[in-house]
Amino acid sequence: MTVGGGTPVQCGWLTDRYGVSWQIVPKVLGEMLQDPDGKKSERVMKAMLQMKKMDIALLKRAYEEPLPDR
Repeated sequence: MTVGGGTPVQCGWLTDRYGVSWQIVPKVLGEMLQDPDGKKSERVMKAMLQMKKMDIALLKRAYEEPLPDR
């Protein structure tokens, strides 16, 4: 939680106000990254690497269809 002085970091990681780093990992993210279709899991990973806070809807869209290049 970033309330009270925490800092969000890439890929769902955050450092709390005590300096402890931890990561929020939605269950669905693990399922998508373990999909046997490597193209799907690669798109999800690419989308995740652009995030600080996990956007599950965007991750699901990346899983279902290719994202346009930015």
